[in-house]
Amino acid sequence: MKAHGHCFKYGDNVDTDVIIPARYLNTSNAKELASHCMEDIDATFVSKVKEGDIMVADKNFGCGSSREHAPLAIKTSGVSCVIAATFARIFYRNSINIGLPILECPEAVAGISAGDEVEVDFDSGAIVNVTTGKTFKAQPFPPFMQEIIKADGLINQLKGKLK
Repeated sequence: MKAHGHCFKYGDNVDTDVIIPARYLNTSNAKELASHCMEDIDATFVSKVKEGDIMVADKNFGCGSSREHAPLAIKTSGVSCVIAATFARIFYRNSINIGLPILECPEAVAGISAGDEVEVDFDSGAIVNVTTGKTFKAQPFPPFMQEIIKADGLINQLKGKLK
């Protein structure tokens, strides 16, 4: 499984209220949530993001509340992967549960700039900055997590096993 796209880059402590502001939580419609993704920190994000793009951030990405709306808004906006130095644990768990691939790799975060073209191989953990030619190594997902992501989330994976 691979991801390939251009990078949107953010700093430390990007919380769930910035990813999807609380004023939009009166809906669980994924497309509506995605239309407001990152707007308080990056007003141009929703107009620039393209299917397959990659989000990169520093430490503690997804801190704050435990809502699944945040990774859902990111995924539905078209982002194929989030790479961060570290993630808030509940965001990490929610991301996997909805099928949004995320990788921790501080070296990649330091070596990727906004706008760079990036390719990620989830099976090996390889992160390639195509723009600079540099390669980084993240811990690949264990097989059971790869199954959840390939099924587009935990619920879909469980439904598939019940059939």
